[in-house]
Amino acid sequence: MPYTRDDQTAPPTMLARAEQIQREIHQLSGRDLQLWSIVILVVVVLTAGLLAFLMPNVIWAERVIHIEHAYLPQLFFGLISLILLFNIYLIGQKITLNNTRRSLISELVLNERLESLSLIDPLTQLLNRRALNELVPREVARANRMSSQLTFLTIDIDGFRAINARMGTLEGNLLLREFARLLTSIFRGGDIVFRQGGDEFLVVMPDTSEEDADSPVRRLLRAVEHWNLSSGKSYQMSFSWGLASYVTGSEVEDVLRAVDRQLYRKKNNLIPVF
Repeated sequence: MPYTRDDQTAPPTMLARAEQIQREIHQLSGRDLQLWSIVILVVVVLTAGLLAFLMPNVIWAERVIHIEHAYLPQLFFGLISLILLFNIYLIGQKITLNNTRRSLISELVLNERLESLSLIDPLTQLLNRRALNELVPREVARANRMSSQLTFLTIDIDGFRAINARMGTLEGNLLLREFARLLTSIFRGGDIVFRQGGDEFLVVMPDTSEEDADSPVRRLLRAVEHWNLSSGKSYQMSFSWGLASYVTGSEVEDVLRAVDRQLYRKKNNLIPVF
């Protein structure tokens, strides 16, 4: 299984639209700042106007303010009208901004949900091959950056095609789901479990050596034995596996090829049990 990016990469239009939405949300934050700037400016202008009106009276009339009573209603009405119109404008702008922001966020969340769904295998609910292509490079980069250990475990269900042909697709799908359930129950939360396709699975184990990886493999073997005893099926579940650790600075494709070679050497020595 050479590690290559396939045609399951994210649609460019979806990625471009998500980036555009994020830019628009960022621009809306800038418009929020503009509205607050307008608020501050209006407050400054009104304060300056009030001071310009009052200060001459305070300075030159021995702090006695003289205001023509005939102008008071007009001044009061003009001030109230200005404040009212500004508030209407401000509220309208905030409503528009909030509605636009909610619409953009809803679309972004929808895009992210569609993106996440495209990374999940619908049958087993494990990460799929596309997710593998996205996440494995990140783990490799992290291992290189931190000089930490990283181990790959590839697994095949023994005799799956024969079981699928003999028992039918529904039974084959049940076997895949049950095996996926065992995988998720055995491996740690930090381990990443993928269904590569068919009956092939890959487990990426960060901060784990080959010796450390033997423990979950043994637990998986015991879990499969228990399943065989309690399932009441006419066939036996079993699996083959290959294990290899990533060496810092090496090519991940070489590690995965080594894992595959180990897997198929084991698999060729096994006969499916019915």
